Amino acid sequence: MAESTAIEARDSNGHTEYLQPRARKPGPMQFAKLGLNSDDVQAGKTNGALREALKETASDISSGRTTPIPADAPPSVQASSSARRQIRAEQRQRIFPTVEYVDRVSHFDPTSDYHDFKGFFVLFWIGLAVMVLTSMLRNMKETGYPLIIRQWGLFTERVWELGLSDGAMVFSTAVSLPLHRLFMSSRVFRWHGLGMAIQSLYQTGWLAFWTTWPFIRNWSWTAQVFFTLHLLAIGMKMHSYAFYLGHLSETRRRLNDLDTPDTASKSAAYRYPRPRSHLHEIPQSPTYERTEKDKFNDAALKQLREDLALELASPLGNVSYPENLTLANYADFILCPTLCYEIEYPRTPKIRWMELFYKTLAVAGCIFLMTVTAEEFVLPVLDEASVQLQDANSASEFLLILGETIGRMLFPFMVIFLLVFLSIFEYTLGAFAEITRFADRQFYADWWNSSDWLEFSREWNKPVHHFFRRHVYSASKTHVSRPVATVITFFISALAHELVLGCITRKFRGYGFFAMMLQMPFVMIQRSRLGRGKDLLNNVLFWCSMILGLSMMCALYVLV
Repeated sequence: MAESTAIEARDSNGHTEYLQPRARKPGPMQFAKLGLNSDDVQAGKTNGALREALKETASDISSGRTTPIPADAPPSVQASSSARRQIRAEQRQRIFPTVEYVDRVSHFDPTSDYHDFKGFFVLFWIGLAVMVLTSMLRNMKETGYPLIIRQWGLFTERVWELGLSDGAMVFSTAVSLPLHRLFMSSRVFRWHGLGMAIQSLYQTGWLAFWTTWPFIRNWSWTAQVFFTLHLLAIGMKMHSYAFYLGHLSETRRRLNDLDTPDTASKSAAYRYPRPRSHLHEIPQSPTYERTEKDKFNDAALKQLREDLALELASPLGNVSYPENLTLANYADFILCPTLCYEIEYPRTPKIRWMELFYKTLAVAGCIFLMTVTAEEFVLPVLDEASVQLQDANSASEFLLILGETIGRMLFPFMVIFLLVFLSIFEYTLGAFAEITRFADRQFYADWWNSSDWLEFSREWNKPVHHFFRRHVYSASKTHVSRPVATVITFFISALAHELVLGCITRKFRGYGFFAMMLQMPFVMIQRSRLGRGKDLLNNVLFWCSMILGLSMMCALYVLV
């Protein structure tokens, strides 16, 4: 063994620069094939002919893994065979197993291209299962029952009334369809005249009525939160449907008016913002105004007609306005997991029924886990803090109790937040995508790597982000500056968040609205010279503010 593992420090030119293992001594089987035995070799009974034979043996004898190459084989085949023999020879020289060292980074390095962390996702669910089992054992020990869910009555209270009201709310948005049939054909009630005013008034009254309906009916907070969230989503769908169709109706009028070009407008064709396009990416056709010096150009007229007709066609090119003004098309849009209306969407070939079953089951599992987490780690803390705050004698004691309560709820609310994210964006929207065969299922991006709240707002909830960018930011940008349009977008979003928090606690304190608007100065600081380029630090600050903010909002709205 010592002979076979000796190291010889010589390179190909005979210089001692690289350490290489010496060649192995021929084995008995090779001597046998030459008609010799090892005793003859050890006695020195070898000559030049024997050495030449050994060389031929090392190169010509097949290992049984490859077929020998004929002498008259093409040069390309001989070269490939020679390369394979060289690689195998180098591998046989390495007696001790080698490790390949190259320039690479770890999986968690910021510059790594590795993004597959499914194991941590599995670990997350295993951890939650352990939490539930531990809670069940503790409850069995203390009460004799595995689970005690005080909120179960809230889930089943007046559930039929909730279902009927929710259906009526959704069905009432279908008024937009006959209205737009009227706007399309009428000269008096066209969209840029009375049409937009009528639609806006209807949407305002619709939102005011259905927002106050749960308070009038005195529903539980669980029913009210579900109804309010669905109300906001359906309201955004109705707005997108109405205003995009209004734009298409005016575009169609302009295209028809060009049949008599002498009196028709020659202004550029306005391209409505797509859900995923930025404002500066919206193409427009050139403006062709007829003047006395520049007589009407037939080529320009043809180009303008093509631009207007292209705007009326769907992104996939299969349907054009007004062929989409059907009840089936509207019902399909209501079920699709998107808030921005398009005439046509890309579809998958078929519904995967098992995938739909798994996602539906996952939604129920997430709701169950959220309920257990709240029952075991949130409600007892709030009950205890409520009693202690009533007995507080000073402001310092009050703040100390409030701070302790916030700290004890940090981890439970982080778990609830992640479960809410999964139940909505991964499973609920995924289930509706399967039902409608909706192909674009990127409902979120890697929001967990966000460096500031503006980036989080883009990545955490893509359907809402696309709606606000298309119908709020882009619409505002045509009248005000870009910073003001951003503030308007955050202002409307903050009002919606305050409405949801108020429905949960039946207290409109403004804490959520203030916290949402406070994100703007934080974003300005993080994107200034002080925070620019410090992605890791900004991500740490984002997560700290996220976890602290959730627990703080709960404590303030419930206890104060």
